[in-house]
Amino acid sequence: MGAKKQYGAADNYEQKLSRVMERLEIKDYNYNFDRFGCWVEFRYKGELYRFDHSIEKARTRGVEIRYGSDAFAQVVLALEDLARMVERGIYELSTWVAGMKYLPPPVEVPTFFRFMGFEQIPSGAVEVKERYRQLAKTMHPDAGGNDEDFKKLVAAEKAAEKFFENK
Repeated sequence: MGAKKQYGAADNYEQKLSRVMERLEIKDYNYNFDRFGCWVEFRYKGELYRFDHSIEKARTRGVEIRYGSDAFAQVVLALEDLARMVERGIYELSTWVAGMKYLPPPVEVPTFFRFMGFEQIPSGAVEVKERYRQLAKTMHPDAGGNDEDFKKLVAAEKAAEKFFENK
């Protein structure tokens, strides 16, 4: 097996990223790298795009890298190659990044909200109180409801209150 690729200091790649983004005429960008991987995200024509890479992703492709800063170097070098193609008129940047739009992960609705029948996080504590009152009328043991289910409802309502107190 041949020698492994040695990447320079991360500072060099941070500077190179700045130059590449300038070449691509992208002003709004952000990045981060840690021990395990990296990401670079930027806005282009109003859309958010994200390139991320990790030691684990590289290993699944048979590429051995040891540090998250190496993954960062690989992303910066790939963006530099992309900038060259755009500058030479081979492709428009939008052609290349079209499949890389970054969508934030879906918001997970906590179980206590789901127990109360919410499919989305409610707008506020008032909405939770109203739903609690409606459900309590049918779930209370005096109204023919199950004692255990009513206790779960009370716990869910308290958890929902705490959720909105912390917001």
